[in-house]
Amino acid sequence: MNRTGEPSVAELMAQLAANAAEIAALKAEKEALSQRVVKLEEELALARLHRFAPKSEKHVDRLFNEAEQVADEDDADNEGGDVVVLPDTGLPATDGTTGKKRGRKALPENLPRERVEYDLADDEKACPCCRYQMHRMGETVTEQLHIEVKAKVLKNVRFKYACRHCDRTGINTPVVIALMPAQPLPGSIATASTLAFALVHKYVDGTPLYRLAQAFERAGVPVSRGALGHWVIGASEKHLCRIYDALKLRLRSQALIHGDETTVQVLKEKDREATSTSYMWAYRSGEDSDEPIVLLDYQPGRGQIHPQAFLGSYRGIVISDGYSAWRTLEGATHLGCMAHSRRRFVDALKARKKGGGPPEQALRFFEQLYRVERQARDRKPEDGETRDHCIRRFRQQHSVPILNALKAWLDDIAPKVLPDSKLGDAVSYTLNQWEYLTRYTEDGRMPIDNNLLERDIRIFATGRKSWLFSDTVDGARASAVIYSLMLTCRACGVEPLAWLRHVLTELPQRALDADIDDLLPFNFAKTAAA
Repeated sequence: MNRTGEPSVAELMAQLAANAAEIAALKAEKEALSQRVVKLEEELALARLHRFAPKSEKHVDRLFNEAEQVADEDDADNEGGDVVVLPDTGLPATDGTTGKKRGRKALPENLPRERVEYDLADDEKACPCCRYQMHRMGETVTEQLHIEVKAKVLKNVRFKYACRHCDRTGINTPVVIALMPAQPLPGSIATASTLAFALVHKYVDGTPLYRLAQAFERAGVPVSRGALGHWVIGASEKHLCRIYDALKLRLRSQALIHGDETTVQVLKEKDREATSTSYMWAYRSGEDSDEPIVLLDYQPGRGQIHPQAFLGSYRGIVISDGYSAWRTLEGATHLGCMAHSRRRFVDALKARKKGGGPPEQALRFFEQLYRVERQARDRKPEDGETRDHCIRRFRQQHSVPILNALKAWLDDIAPKVLPDSKLGDAVSYTLNQWEYLTRYTEDGRMPIDNNLLERDIRIFATGRKSWLFSDTVDGARASAVIYSLMLTCRACGVEPLAWLRHVLTELPQRALDADIDDLLPFNFAKTAAA
């Protein structure tokens, strides 16, 4: 019998069970909190690096010391195992890269030269030793770059003619005035050259319109910011959109298209807050295309309807990041971006306190894959073999074994990493995108990543830091058109100021249904070269 007031055995057992359940709950809570602390520490470390450290993703290969590796493994919550040995595919070794030559580059030979002579005064031509007259034995020549920016006013004088006979004998005297060539913006003070100057400063050099207005003011030409905005929108809507539409049709006929998107803010957009986020969707032809094209498309959202409407029934190859909207393009062959996967492992490496460990091992795989790509581009096809087939054969020999080893390593490490950590995110992303990331090995035309378009978008993003936002939807659309043409000029190796001058002079003279293929940047480059 139990004494009065003492718990029974059943009550004690129930209490023990409750305590055990509470302890288990506390352990689970502690584990969850520990994982959250790890995640927050990684995010804090990355935030500090993004703010204060260089943004480069270049990775310096490290030689692992066995003792250091063991210490790193003990510190990594059992994330990884031994250092992975990459498969030997017989890939030729590469020579070490040599540094860039130092010293000032010579000025371009195509620039006009003006000879400026400096001579001694007559009294200085006497020999300082014997005072006999010296003779000129040669000359010393140095070159300097001299730039002058001058503004002038074109006074357009149109002669008027009348008939004296009709003036004497007729009721009405006809007056005929000589016509001027059609102007880009009728009634505006801006010529084609002035418009080109303003557009290049804003969309190539990233100069906001208010600073451009200040530059005009310093030159003694008062042009308001509003007038500059009208120049930009007018040039786009009246003329440059014709070039844009022609390039859009050409892009849809290409075998491969890069796709990406970036943010933009528009202040005055119907039924939307000024702080709402809009998007510039970006599209680009392949690196080896004979007709390089880069197009931006302004849209208020990030839905799948936007790439679907832009590309229509495109049936070629589309390379993008893992964003699902791109994968809704039915009929297209979709590729993933290896650089996006690698970038996640770079972040995981930066977030570690001591570096090394699994992120470092993963980056070894990526370094080897990109080494294969560098050598594949330099390979010479065998007799009767196309360049695409040569690249595919080289990838099948060297890239596929590395990818198989990477997949096995990822499958092995996946259960051992914290899902919410940077390393867990990198592993899960790579495994989820594996089919798209590895498809490039099946076709020599396919690139390994989307970096080509990302470099073009970076120019837009750099300019965005200066002008910050678009005031209106019309301004955003005009910016999309003009940025597209400037980026296409860059891809074609065309000087944008010269191209804009030519196009804005020619387009007003041509009917809306006239052929303008000769004005497209890649054709302009051929004409200029000829």
